[in-house]
Amino acid sequence: MVFEETRLKGAFLVELEKREDSRGFFARGFCAREFKQHGLTSQMVQANISFSRLRGTLRGMHYQIPPATEPKFIRCVRGAIWDVIIDMRPDSPTYLQHIGVELTAENHRALFVPDMFAHGHQALTDGVELFYLVGEFYTPGCERGVRYNDPAIGIQWPLPVTVISDKDATWPSIEIGASAANVGGENVPR
Repeated sequence: MVFEETRLKGAFLVELEKREDSRGFFARGFCAREFKQHGLTSQMVQANISFSRLRGTLRGMHYQIPPATEPKFIRCVRGAIWDVIIDMRPDSPTYLQHIGVELTAENHRALFVPDMFAHGHQALTDGVELFYLVGEFYTPGCERGVRYNDPAIGIQWPLPVTVISDKDATWPSIEIGASAANVGGENVPR
């Protein structure tokens, strides 16, 4: 695996290190030892699948606070997404900054999302499927969110948002100076 740290410390794009021949290729998709060598959590406790039927569907921006912070390792296995993360660590020099990356079934890239980063994605094609590993169990009382179109964050989504849950559409806006633990603290199912 090839790890490339993004400008948000602790967040990595991960490329496959392919071994190709006439059959196609073989590559390691996850390795706890390699994660540990890069200072990343290697304990993953859940494997989740997300399926979005329609292009333009948006999910996010979700994160969890202590004691159940939720690092993620995300890969798009069908279709294409625009994947966005926001640094929600109040003591970080990149607090409230975000990046967006394209993850597709064809480019085989993955994104490691550290603790205390809000995460969301938009389907760029119909029939998008994600497979992701999560380093903590879903804990409703620790779930938080940031509104996907919050002007304080300024995410530029590539497509108009055509499908979004009521919960994701109504996460509160960031109040500069507010603790990340107090942003979007509604306790509702995903």
